[in-house]
Amino acid sequence: MLRLSLEALQIVDAIDRRGSFSSAGKELHKVPSTISYTVAKLEDDLGVQVFQRNGPKVMLTAAGQELLKEGRYLLKAAQDLEHRVRRVASGWETELAIGLDSVFSALALAGDITAFYKVAQQTRLRLVQETLSGTWEALLERRVDLLVGAPGDGPPGGGYIAQPLGMLDFVFAVAPTHPLAAIDRPLTRGDLQHHRAVVVADSARQLAPRTVGLLLGQDALTVPGMQVKFDYQVLGLGFGFLPGPCARAAIARGLLVEKTVEEPKPAETFYLAWRVGEDGAALRWWMARMREPELFARLTRYLPGEPSLPSA
Repeated sequence: MLRLSLEALQIVDAIDRRGSFSSAGKELHKVPSTISYTVAKLEDDLGVQVFQRNGPKVMLTAAGQELLKEGRYLLKAAQDLEHRVRRVASGWETELAIGLDSVFSALALAGDITAFYKVAQQTRLRLVQETLSGTWEALLERRVDLLVGAPGDGPPGGGYIAQPLGMLDFVFAVAPTHPLAAIDRPLTRGDLQHHRAVVVADSARQLAPRTVGLLLGQDALTVPGMQVKFDYQVLGLGFGFLPGPCARAAIARGLLVEKTVEEPKPAETFYLAWRVGEDGAALRWWMARMREPELFARLTRYLPGEPSLPSA
């Protein structure tokens, strides 16, 4: 007879994440006595101590860490099984996760979300924003079900289908007060080496992260998203490539200056992608919706712009 239960694993997971029995109880909507009883019974059944107690704070023992490490795989498998069973019964997924590269704003999908809820109220939507290789990784690791606007070619190995949505050009730009703005010729690697680049962090956890426009040994200010990169370049905190539409709008307003560089960044193709063999009704709806011809134009209308930081 099995001595482990999914409920016990779920409680151990919540305690580890929340740091105490009481906090885990609040998350799981269980009274503290139920949490304590379940943990005590688990430890008694297994014959090991799972937690070290230090007042209200608890920490996993070495045995507890191993239990939770492998137990989380069981919890994920059980959740996936539950979703598959419900999907088979109704045809609609219980949850659908959509990944969007951080160069685009999730506001671009607001109209699509409104339309989706009119036909599929039983499916929960989850929007996830990743950056560069992290966008593709989220699909391969099943953190998302559909990618909208994934940058560049996907990683080797297959397991997914990708269709191009459109191409986006990039402009090298600096603030008018930046030292590079005064150089009246194409900027060389040597020119850039002496100044700070503003770069968006690749959110990949396992895949090799991409670096765009960064030289070896280059001083870099790493930021979490494209809007912050845009803001900081407007403030003169560094240089870098920006999506053409938002860069040109800022240049027209005198907020940025376009500079020619000897090594320009080529235009990037962005993709719609999903895993092979996935066929839920919600995924089919979104795939059809995201293939509409005007989608990429709509995405590019929600690029970074209008500085959200005060002037330097």
